[in-house]
Amino acid sequence: MIKNLVMVWPLVRFDAINSLEYHLVKKILPRYVKVAKNELPAKFQITKRISCIGINDEKTLTEDELWELHMKATKEFYKVVKKIDEKKLKLEDLKIPKFSLLDLKILLTKIIMKSCELCERKCGVNRLENKKGFCKVANECLISSEFIHMGEEFYIIPSHTIFFMGCTLQCQFCQNYTISQWYERGEKILPEDLALMIEMRRNGGARNVNFVGGEPTPSLLWILEALKKCKVNIPTIWNSNFYMSEKTMKILDGVVDMHLSDFKYGKNECALRLSKIPKYFDIVARNHKMASLTTEMTIRHLVLPNHVNCCTKPVLEWIANNLRNKVIVNVMEQFRPEFKAHEYPEINRCVSKKEMEEAIDFAKELKLNFIT
Repeated sequence: MIKNLVMVWPLVRFDAINSLEYHLVKKILPRYVKVAKNELPAKFQITKRISCIGINDEKTLTEDELWELHMKATKEFYKVVKKIDEKKLKLEDLKIPKFSLLDLKILLTKIIMKSCELCERKCGVNRLENKKGFCKVANECLISSEFIHMGEEFYIIPSHTIFFMGCTLQCQFCQNYTISQWYERGEKILPEDLALMIEMRRNGGARNVNFVGGEPTPSLLWILEALKKCKVNIPTIWNSNFYMSEKTMKILDGVVDMHLSDFKYGKNECALRLSKIPKYFDIVARNHKMASLTTEMTIRHLVLPNHVNCCTKPVLEWIANNLRNKVIVNVMEQFRPEFKAHEYPEINRCVSKKEMEEAIDFAKELKLNFIT
């Protein structure tokens, strides 16, 4: 099945055949392109080889001391990345230490989950004791499905997409609401099995592994544990609503090769009404700034009906003012009134041709690096 898919995908999405050579992709996502082509190692494979001397799972350090160690190890990580990217060092020259930066990230994630603040809701429940917060993800990894996705951006496909259960938002128009809002039960999977899936899909022709949902943030621990066991070189994509906490953002630094983020709302009031999420713009804008300092990015903006002026234009303008030449922006017209959208008259229809034209014209006016 996988071999057949690899053989026919160029016929399904011919726009993806030479997509890694597309000038905009090479300009904005140069390292992702090289990892996808196996010319450079993925960041998580380097992180596995950064030693954190004098620490193991049993050693007692305060959380502050662990974060201090994480900061120092991250600086070392970027020194090593620079040498590797400049061909002054090979990944094979680096041994996997007894306790690595990736191990430290796993340990810190467990500490965070004891009073969970992986996302900015900061529910504070002890998920290691199987308590559930807003996302309803407890202490097991549950996925809805995993497959080679052909519907993503042209330079991402064929993408090994893993849909994790649960979400930190409650979008009233969610197209994946059966996953995000637990209309499905999900299938339990162990990190070692997840790692084998990733290896199989990469060997079957996947360009990347794409962690999505729902939302991948509540499942961060098991994703990290799977990457620790994963032997293949594959770029990682964090396909997220970007409502993570600052601690989660730090943990993702050095693990993610490309952020594929949502930036839906230009007004907090719209986010609170339609996604039941407080302080949306402030948190998501902050996280985009943080991510842009270290990681290549594609930002998705879904144009909502009757929200061009309050949301689309402010979001695109913010991106132009803050991240203009650092990201590719996908101005999306895929909105359709799913889930509970019928309860909100202003979004109980598809986006009009006029609204999309206005959004695209504004992106052109701002001279953004955008696709549709």
